[in-house]
Amino acid sequence: MIKAQQISVSFGKTPILESVSFEAHAGEVTAIVGPNGSGKTTLLRAVTGDVDYGGVVSLQGADIKSMAAWDLASRRAVLPQASTLAFPFTVIEVVRMGLQRSRSSGFDPIATAALMRVGLESYANRHYQDLSGGEQQRVQLARVLSQVWLPFEEGMPRWLFLDEPVSSLDIGHQLQVMRIMKDFAQAGGGVITVMHDLNLTAMYADRVLMMSGGELIASDTPKNVFTDETLSRAYNCRLKTNALPEHGVPFLLPQMAQEGAFQKQGN
Repeated sequence: MIKAQQISVSFGKTPILESVSFEAHAGEVTAIVGPNGSGKTTLLRAVTGDVDYGGVVSLQGADIKSMAAWDLASRRAVLPQASTLAFPFTVIEVVRMGLQRSRSSGFDPIATAALMRVGLESYANRHYQDLSGGEQQRVQLARVLSQVWLPFEEGMPRWLFLDEPVSSLDIGHQLQVMRIMKDFAQAGGGVITVMHDLNLTAMYADRVLMMSGGELIASDTPKNVFTDETLSRAYNCRLKTNALPEHGVPFLLPQMAQEGAFQKQGN
């Protein structure tokens, strides 16, 4: 379990988070949602120890500030919003960066399997810088997957922390990445992800943390958090769930989409 207690973060004299507390459990996808500037990424970075914070964050009962870096790296992997590489690494070299040192030299089946999981197995020898933004995002996901390839190991769950993992992806690859998260959780691991797409969140998340103005205003299942009142309060505009658009404008419901390649139906 991840337990955050009274987490506060300030940048200079500006408070970003104020006394945020929550729990996230292995076996579940926990999504952090809210408007721009609400503190979603800062909360994720506090929980991963990437920014200074007040309060306590514990992983399986241990304060993360007391844990060695190698111990944390063996238990959880972090995907930031953006990753920049200054040297011309190949795709497979980038994925291998996530492997434990004992597995990082030469060919490793985990790195190859991680690339297959994100649908980029044929890209292994291409240069990372030559890929599109969405392809680079999936390569980085393969890297963090290779770091915690087994969601449950030696009696302990492992964790994925993902900051907007579908932001640069088309709808097909969004569904693929959401399924990867769900499968990881169902195999015994835990996932905490920052999300903007509320429909995808409702489809795949087990628990939602709704942020607004640096505070946690709701924490529950998607059904209980995504109410007209809570959404309107968080996003500072009138919102209504399950409302059809006016004027006959076409729209797509992600809930009706299905994962997998299109197969043409015979006559």
